This record gives sequence, C-alpha cells and structure tokens, in this order.
Amino acid sequence: MDRGSLTLTPLTELLTSMNPWWVGRDFEIGKPRPAYLAKIQRYLDTREIIVLSGVRRAGKTTLLYQTIHHLIADRDIPPRNILFVKCDEEGIASAGHTVSAIVDTYRKEVSVEGTIYLVFDEIQAIKNWEQTIKSFYDKKQYRIIISGSSSYLLDSQVATLLSGRYLTVTVFPLDFREYLAFSGQDVPADPIDLASRKYEIITLLKRYLREGGFPGVALQADERTRLDQLKAYYDSIVYRDIVRVNEVRNQKALAAVLHYLFTNIASPYSYRRLSETFGINIATLQDYIRFADMARILREIQIFSYSLQTQARANKKIYCIDNGLRNAVSFRFSEDEGKLAENLVFLELIKSDADLFYWKNNHEMDFVMKNPDTSLTAINVCYTDSIPGREADALQEFSELFAGKVRERIILTRDKEGEENRIVYTPLWKWLLGRG
Repeated sequence: MDRGSLTLTPLTELLTSMNPWWVGRDFEIGKPRPAYLAKIQRYLDTREIIVLSGVRRAGKTTLLYQTIHHLIADRDIPPRNILFVKCDEEGIASAGHTVSAIVDTYRKEVSVEGTIYLVFDEIQAIKNWEQTIKSFYDKKQYRIIISGSSSYLLDSQVATLLSGRYLTVTVFPLDFREYLAFSGQDVPADPIDLASRKYEIITLLKRYLREGGFPGVALQADERTRLDQLKAYYDSIVYRDIVRVNEVRNQKALAAVLHYLFTNIASPYSYRRLSETFGINIATLQDYIRFADMARILREIQIFSYSLQTQARANKKIYCIDNGLRNAVSFRFSEDEGKLAENLVFLELIKSDADLFYWKNNHEMDFVMKNPDTSLTAINVCYTDSIPGREADALQEFSELFAGKVRERIILTRDKEGEENRIVYTPLWKWLLGRG
C-alpha cells in the first residue's frame, strides 16, 4: 500500500478486504476439485484469458481462490501481484466502478512489479468490461482470469472481440465421484474393493439423485437447510440471470413456464401446446427457454434425424443442471427416480461436448450421442429392478435403421450388468464413476 497516506478510498478498502493475501492473512480455499484445477493450471502456462463459465453456485469462486493459492504457494507469485475482484459485490458494480477504474486504483495504491494477475469473478456484473479486458490482454503485462454465471459472458459480440484470446473452463455442479469425495468417501481403484463398497455407494447415489451436486448443498449436514439453500439458489438464478439480465416483464408467465419444465424434465413437449397452456405466444415461450439455457439451468435437446426439417418440427425434451434444484422447485408426486437418473446421465454426456439428441420411432430412446468420428452411441436409462423388453427393442430398432453407424448400445440400470445381443448393461453408479 502507499505509505504516503493513512487514508484509503472506499474502493481501496473494499479491494483490500477482498484480497486478504496482500497482508498475509489466510483465506478459505474449500475442498479441491482436481480435474478442474488441473485444467486451469495447464491453461496458466499459456498467455490466454482463462474463462470459468457455469451456473451460479457451481463452485467457480472457490476454484478462483484455489487458483490464487496455487499461484502463491506453488508458483511463487508475490501475493500483491494478484488482484481479485468479486464484481457482483455491493460497492463494485452497484457503485458504477469500471474494470479500468478498479485496476487504476489497485496500481496506485498497491506497490507491485512484474506480471500482474487480474482475477474478476462474475465479471458480467460490470458494464462494458469487454473492451477493457481486451486492452489489458494486448498490453501483455497482465494475466487474466474471469468468471461468469451466464453464457451471455461469451455471447457472439464478446466472442468476436476476444476471439483467439481465451480458453474456457465450464464448471458444473459436482459429478458423482466429486460428490463422494465431498461426502468423505474415496473411490477405490481396485475392482474388488469397489465391489465391496457397492451398497454404501448406492446409498449415497440415492441421496445424490434427490439432492444434486451443488457444492454448498453437499457440505450442509441438515436436510431441511439443504432444501432451503436450493430454493434460495433457484430464486437468485432466476432473478439475477434471467429476469434482470433480460428485463422480463411478465414474470408470472416466466415462473409458470419454468415450473412446468422443471417438473417435466426428460419428457417431450411441443411449443404449440405450451403456448396454448400458458397463454403466451410461441416466440415469447422460446425466449423464456433460451433465457433459462443462457442462465445454465435448463438445456433443450432435439430429436435425432439427418433432416433438419424433421428436427425443427418434432417435439423437444428438456433437462436441468441439477437434480436438487429441480426437486426444490417442482411438483413431486413420486420419487421420480427414473427421470432423475436420466437427468444425471444427460449431465454427464454434455460434459463431453458431443452433439446429443433423443430418438423416437416405434420405440423411444433416451439419448443418441454423435461422436467426433460421426459414429453414434445409443443409450437408454432404465433405473428399475426389472428391465422391460422395450428398452432393448428400441436399441435394436435404432441399430437397424442406422446400420453401420452405431458404435455402442448401452442400457444403464439400477443393478443389472453384462452383455446380451451386443447390448451392454451397466449399473448407473458404475457408469458414473467410470466417467470420472
């Protein structure tokens, strides 16, 4: 700090409180998420802007703190060379501070030499941040890490401005392997040890199916508090990342549409029928679904077809970012384990960045994944004690219609394991851990 004056501006005081490492204070870094940290550390070896993107409360801020700890402890970066700003904090965006003004204040008040690391959390809360970040990048004296909760963070305009200058890390709520770690359970590498833990793991899977994987919820011991947290998360996301960002006027209609979609995850629907149900035009309905997608809470998929016209006309299906979020806000007339299991599979599949569809003809198939080599993986989810014949019949019908294209045929089950007629049966818990 500048020793010439004992009086600090309100902005400097706020920045000092956000950066406890400047004065040698400890700071909370939470539980590690090794896969994300490894990717961030690899990207640190480039000059590019690192962008952490994902739904609010998925753990982006904690990953930023862990990255800062890594820079100080493992890369010997001087603590005062790291500026962290939580942009949606009271006193930052609400006070009208720009990215340029924040960095100028930091440079004036904090004595630093060498490369400076700029870490901006929820940067979309600050208006017109894009040009300033680009100019800082071009100066080559800054290393930049930013995060945001909405895909507006990298919309077409921003992506064009920063094209070729950033690397993205998409952060999801905890996968099942991470959830077990947060619950204090390790995953044995030895198959025999893993099999001996089967029922313990399945018990935790039942809770994970119901309550999802938001880190803050997983770490909360009290069940009622976990539910209250999920409801608060939902309200915050809808208001901050949908209503406020898009200036939604008919909030009642938006709430009704979202409520319906969360309740009916994994079920086909048509725009026309929903438009009639809620008394809004199709364009507005599509906007609401797109807003929810941009906020990272819902994702729509289309039917699989090589005809774009067929895809556009057919019903869509919707999935949500977290089972716990869904169960906190939807009507639940039963445990809905089948839908929740299917939603978990969807969340795992989208992390691969493959094109994902559903399919329906005489039979229906939950997922068709188009692989990079243009081959197809066909998956049905049947989380029951007995597997109806229609599950295998759907895979067989699909394979006959798209002969030579289907590389894998999988049915994910509660307990059944093995292979029959070139269809692989795998328990859901094993499949989830095998993808970690």
